[in-house]
Amino acid sequence: MGFGSYDESEQQDQSVDADEGEGVSVHENDHEGEITFETEASTDDLVDRLSDIKDSADDA
Repeated sequence: MGFGSYDESEQQDQSVDADEGEGVSVHENDHEGEITFETEASTDDLVDRLSDIKDSADDA
């Protein structure tokens, strides 16, 4: 058997018996509310900074 070869019988029945209660809940850490923050920078300053960050990422 060469590199990369496999036994097709290993690929056939790969069903998994999983209990629905054991799954991952994607909504387990959902939060409702709002986030606020204060900054002295104006919206234009923040947009300019974002542009600078994007430009430097493009240069890299």
